[in-house]
Amino acid sequence: MNYEIKGLPERTAKPRNSGLTMVMDKGLSLRQVKDFIEVGAGYTDLVKLGWATSYVTPNLDAKLKLYKEAGLPVYFGGTLFEAMIVRGQFDDYCRILDKYQMEYAEVSDGSITIEHDEKCEYIRKLSKLTTVISEVGSKDVQKIFAPYKWIKLMSAEIEAGSWKVIAEARESGNVGIYRDSGEVRQGLVDEILTQIPEETIIWEAPQKAQQVWFIKLIGANVSLGNIAPADIIPLETLRLGIRSDTFEHFLK
Repeated sequence: MNYEIKGLPERTAKPRNSGLTMVMDKGLSLRQVKDFIEVGAGYTDLVKLGWATSYVTPNLDAKLKLYKEAGLPVYFGGTLFEAMIVRGQFDDYCRILDKYQMEYAEVSDGSITIEHDEKCEYIRKLSKLTTVISEVGSKDVQKIFAPYKWIKLMSAEIEAGSWKVIAEARESGNVGIYRDSGEVRQGLVDEILTQIPEETIIWEAPQKAQQVWFIKLIGANVSLGNIAPADIIPLETLRLGIRSDTFEHFLK
């Protein structure tokens, strides 16, 4: 840090197991990646190349190299997994992970319908090849799961080999754990936390109000995902209580 401010909440150090920040890259150019790394690498733990953007991203190898040289693990969005599974291309998907030396893989079913036992089997298979992050929740705003189902699905996926489970919200933050207005489904989150260890969950929170809500609920070291590159510094100030939204929350 550039100078001392006393009494700030203590942040976990990288490499972290909690307090993770996952940034969403929806198609940054190489120049934009360099700019992001310059200011945000120290506060970023994971970078997701959103949904299946890796298929159409120019200079993909060069982009991955930039992130790797900066010490930032990258993984492909879960929709790529779904797009290949639904076409019977699981082996091809595994070869893609190997080709690009992916340290992480996301397993999701937000856009397709598969039996949960089948999804867990994919998690088991992939966990032998790489570190699996699985996502629970649908991208369809009409599909609302009861809390007990979220808990059941998350528990099974952790048992199958997921390192972390992501609570779905999309990049817009208006499905899954949120209402279509972006408001948090507070009862749902409270129920999930009665059964699922907080440190195993990455809460997708692309909107500032959502980030503030989770920081106030869980603390500075809550794991948050789908953060826009431009929001990485603002989010860190929210975590530390040096922005008005969380300022009083961390005053002793």
